[in-house]
Amino acid sequence: MAAECVLIAEDNGKSMKLFRDVLRASGYETLEATTGEQALGLATEHTPDLVLMDIQLAGMDGITALRRLREDERTAAIPVVALTAQAMPGDRERFLEAGFDGYMSKPVNVTELIGTVKRYCQGRGDG
Repeated sequence: MAAECVLIAEDNGKSMKLFRDVLRASGYETLEATTGEQALGLATEHTPDLVLMDIQLAGMDGITALRRLREDERTAAIPVVALTAQAMPGDRERFLEAGFDGYMSKPVNVTELIGTVKRYCQGRGDG
């Protein structure tokens, strides 16, 4: 069975490296996008098991990219977790109401990252 695949949409190089290194060390394949447009293209082409989506991406932001993913039948069912440094009261609820399946604030705790990825990828690796 193929390893589960996580698309990371993140424009901060250090954060991207951390997410990639942690996920690969945990046995996941990763795809990397630095813009919302790249994330849409990769999600459509590869249908990952999970998308970790930074909210503040250059060009198309994460909320707009999420809406576009949900509008496309090929990507509508992929779980998408918001990644953001916006950790103000009410932000979690706001992002969940926007349609994200989950929310993690930055800096992301590595244990929380792995737990979140496992939770959303469980049972999705069959195609």
